[in-house]
Amino acid sequence: MTPKNEAKSEPKSALRATLLERREAQSEQPGQAAKDKALATRLQEVLQRHPAKCIGFCWPVAGEFDARDTMARWLAADTAREAALSVIVKLHAPMVFHAWGADAPMKEGRYRIPVPAEEKVVVPDLLLIPCVGFDADRYRLGYGGGYFDRTLAAWPDAERPLTIGIAYESGRCGRLPREAHDMPLDAIVTEAAVY
Repeated sequence: MTPKNEAKSEPKSALRATLLERREAQSEQPGQAAKDKALATRLQEVLQRHPAKCIGFCWPVAGEFDARDTMARWLAADTAREAALSVIVKLHAPMVFHAWGADAPMKEGRYRIPVPAEEKVVVPDLLLIPCVGFDADRYRLGYGGGYFDRTLAAWPDAERPLTIGIAYESGRCGRLPREAHDMPLDAIVTEAAVY
């Protein structure tokens, strides 16, 4: 069964499990390094088109694309730029973003995900958001915790960041199930395309 069919027949949790299993299996395959390189190149091209001063991103988990090298290169190109990692400070609450650099000391955060040891809060104007799945309308399937939904809902409209999803083509679906609070991302970048 393809992801396009799964999106129509399975609830979000079952679809999420299928896509996560596929992505984690893919991360062990020989061609994964080439996919990561292609995704990094596309992401760099997209970032060059946006005059962001601060980019928020996530520490890679569960076979996600690792954006740290891309972010380190982006920071090195202009010393006025800032990068930040998402941090879950409180369960079921909006996330905050702590300043990150390639040599930043890290500590263990919630769910055992590394976070910057220094808790310097910054406000990104562009977010790189991991996608377990996505569709052509740029809707995203995440991990189900609702952290990005809550974070974006709490953001003042006038300061809302540009949202760019990061995914692999293996996560592309037909039409994802949607709820009232779901919002499309501004763009989604994969190893093969920019949506």
